Formats: sequence, C-alpha cells, structure tokens
Amino acid sequence: MSEAESEGGDVSKAGRQEIWIEKYRPQTLDEVAGHDDITARLKRYVERNDLPNLLFSGPAGVGKTTSAVAIAKQLYGDDWENNFLELNASDQRGIDVVRDRIKNFARSSFGGYDYRIIFLDEADSLTSDAQSALRRTMEQFSNNTRFILSCNYSSKIIDPIQSRCATFRFGPIDDDAVAEQILKVAAAENIETTDDGIDALVYAAAGDMRKAINALQAAAVMGEVVDEEAVYTITSTARPEEIESMVRHALDGDFGKARSILDDLLTDKGMAGGDIIDQLHRSVWEFDLDDEATVRLMDRVGEVDYRITEGANEQVQLEALLASLSLGE
Repeated sequence: MSEAESEGGDVSKAGRQEIWIEKYRPQTLDEVAGHDDITARLKRYVERNDLPNLLFSGPAGVGKTTSAVAIAKQLYGDDWENNFLELNASDQRGIDVVRDRIKNFARSSFGGYDYRIIFLDEADSLTSDAQSALRRTMEQFSNNTRFILSCNYSSKIIDPIQSRCATFRFGPIDDDAVAEQILKVAAAENIETTDDGIDALVYAAAGDMRKAINALQAAAVMGEVVDEEAVYTITSTARPEEIESMVRHALDGDFGKARSILDDLLTDKGMAGGDIIDQLHRSVWEFDLDDEATVRLMDRVGEVDYRITEGANEQVQLEALLASLSLGE
C-alpha cells in the first residue's frame, strides 16, 4: 500500500468517527427530505417574514427539530443562535421553566428583527400547569416572540395552545426518500453499499431518518461493505422472513418451531419483545395471509403489546401469542 493510500485510509477512519446525523443535518428547508408539502408552506412563512406560532407533531427522526432550526437559520443567518432558544420539555417539565427561562428570553432585548423564536421540543411532556402557563406566556409576548412546539402526540397538547398554532403533522419519511439520503451520505463518505444493504437500512429505519443514518455509520465500521448482514446485526433487527416464518409455523400448528425462532430472536440476537411486536405489526400486511388469520394475529398482537407495556414478561407473552395462533384461537 502506498503512503497516499495509507493516509487516505486514516482520513476515512477519522471521518467515520464523526456523528453523521449532525454532519449531514439539513441546513435549509429545501434540504429537508420527505415532506415537500410541509416545507413549501414553511418557506412561504419565511419568505414573507410572517411566522405564526407552529406546532410540529409526529414520530422521532422525521425532521421536526431540523425544520425548526432551518427556519431560524434562514430568518436570522449567522445570528440565528442569539435569536433561537431551544428547550427540551422532557428534561424541564415544571412550570418554572415557562415562567423563568422562556419569559427571560422573550423579554430580553434584541436588535434588527421583528421577533425571536422559542423552540420547545417534546412539548407533550409538559405538565398541565406548565402548558397553562405557556398559553398565557404566548399571549403576553405575541408581539415579539414566536413559539415552535414539537411533540409526538398533538392530542397531549391542551386545546388553547393548539388553537394558537399552525399545526403541521410529520409522518414517517417514505422509503424512497430514506434510501436516497442514505445513498448520498454513503457516497460522501466513500462507503460501499449493496442493494440489499440499502433495503435493510430502510426496513430497519421504518421512516426514521436519524435511525437510518446512525445505522449506516455503525454498519460502516464493521467492514468494507455495508450489506444486509451487517445492517441486521448492528441494528438488532430481525429479517422480515424470520418474522414471517415464525408466524406461519405458529398458524400451521408447529408451536415448537415457532418458539425456536422466537427464542433465537430474543436470546441470540438480543431483541426486545417490544421490537418484535413492532415488526409483527409492520409486517403482517406483507405476509399474504387470509383475512381470518390476519384478524387473529392483529388481535393477539394488540393484547400482547398492551400486556408488555404494563410490565408483563416479554418472553412469556410472546410465547402465549404463538401458542394461541397454534391452537387456532
């Protein structure tokens, strides 16, 4: 190996140590993937410099925080950090946060801009008292402050706050957009991928762009090529065919074989019971089962998911699910 090649290898390894989700985070609304309708409306607000209070709702890793930061960067340029306050409500749930930090920021002087932005992430974690205080603060400082609230479930935000915001619902990013972004990052990092590897990353991500890029970075350090095997290993995700095989054996009455596959997923692959339930729920429509079998499976999945959420033993509940399917119940 030449000296240049050796140096290139070192640079590549150093580059892989960076956090790619930050390195490749979109800087403008045009770069936000998978939500063209939403970004088009947000860009109009920015172009007119007429931003209302906003409420972003949706699952993790779909671009809510990125969109909020992109708005600030496009409105304020290099001065965006001085005019953008980000708080995480899951860490700071109390009413004091609303009364103190938010009010202090809203009251502080600033020059050259009509308003500043307060971004409250995971706002659905705020207590009811804190949300009530926030509602009053939004009214009090409406002349010089705009609020962007981000949450997973907008139903947990009180109605008086929802009515003061323009609501944008971010769904999971579609597979094509996730695959496109993965390929861009892989090309920028000189990472070789296979088609099966890309498909596995998209499947494991389930619409979460952050999860997809993190998985790509983790898989890239395991070998020269990011393939299907590397992705499923690093993400502790079951192959779709394993989940389908487990279900079909159970429906065919072969409980022993179905239980063996489940034990391999839980013990050898180290999967959590909740993750197996999630994959079952996502994949059941792709199993080409008859309607009766699909209904039985979904009924049992819902019951087991509830019991695991309430603290029941994961393995016992999943084995009970397979037993019920095997018995035709």
